[in-house]
Amino acid sequence: MKIETKFLGEMNIEENEIIQFPNGIPGFESIQKYVILPLEKDSPFAILQSIEHVEVGFIIALPFVFKKDYEFNLLDEDKEELKITDPEDLITYSIVTLKEPFNSSTINLQAPVVINHKQKVAKQLVLQDSITNPLRYPIEGGVS
Repeated sequence: MKIETKFLGEMNIEENEIIQFPNGIPGFESIQKYVILPLEKDSPFAILQSIEHVEVGFIIALPFVFKKDYEFNLLDEDKEELKITDPEDLITYSIVTLKEPFNSSTINLQAPVVINHKQKVAKQLVLQDSITNPLRYPIEGGVS
């Protein structure tokens, strides 16, 4: 199917690539269907694009690339919502806030986007530990 995207124009996606956010993303609760669009091969960055609203797209990144010791615990209710049977089925992203110059951009470690890629269901968590997992973690220093 063809979709319009915020950053990449018109794209072809497969139906099985659609990820459901049953509760939406905070601030975008009514938008529940997204797709992940890679930017470049082997890049830690991608786009989380709504397939319902062209103007809703987020730059996301693999947080472990920028903070090797990044960790958090999933609550039982999160595990249930994400239909987890195997922790290996999960992929974690963080939303990027772009700034000029690019190396002053930040990633949000306080609200990771956790995706069960097998079940195609996802949730943005809001963690309580803002000291260990800050809202604005600098990506400066580049990909390691």
